Parts: sequence; C-alpha cells; structure tokens
Amino acid sequence: MGQYVRHVFVCTHGEYCPFDGSGEVHRLLKEQVAARGLKLTVRVNHSGCFNQCGNGPMVVVYPENVWYAGVTPEKARRILEEHIVGGRPVEDLIYRAPQGPNKNPVRMAEINAARKAAGRGPGGG
Repeated sequence: MGQYVRHVFVCTHGEYCPFDGSGEVHRLLKEQVAARGLKLTVRVNHSGCFNQCGNGPMVVVYPENVWYAGVTPEKARRILEEHIVGGRPVEDLIYRAPQGPNKNPVRMAEINAARKAAGRGPGGG
C-alpha cells in the first residue's frame, strides 16, 4: 500500500469547477480530515482539470478510483463520513460516465453567461 490509505483529489482549477464552489469543498474536506486526526492516513489535494467540465465540482477518491460530480458542501460531508472515514463509496453520489472527456455544454454555457453578466471572462478574471 502507498503512503496514504486514501488520496482525495478536488478539481480547484480550470474554468468551471472553481465557479461552482470547489474551493469550499476542498477546504471542508481538508479541515474535516485534520479534525478527525486522519492527516497521516488521508491526503486531500487540489487538482487540475479532470476534463469533465460543467459536471463539477469534481472529487476523486483513490485507491478505489471513485468519482463524484456536482459535489456541494453537503455532499462532501457525506463523502467524508461514508467513504473517506467509513470506507464505503457513496453509491447515490458516484459519477458514472464513459471513459475520457465528458463535458456538460449546457452547464458550461450557464457558467459563461453568468460570468459575462458579472463582467468577467472565462477563468473568473
């Protein structure tokens, strides 16, 4: 086995996941892992784009290779308790998609429109 029992990646980069709150999801998971004394066995990392734009925030948990999409703080708490701590993937939250890129053009267009209305371009800048 590797250095950690579980390794959790949260997409916090790219044009879409950050817009949908991935920074908050990352912060919550990292803080709660520390609060439970799991920092030696569970690693929570920022991640670059998983090429699933418009389906985020995306969270991936290894070694199980379980993907979660549209992760809100409430869903992150369930993932933490049931999967990261309890060892059981959260079946009703698992993201199942074909291998490779799976972009959601409808959600991407909604985010781009919201950015435009707010006077910001892609990437929030």
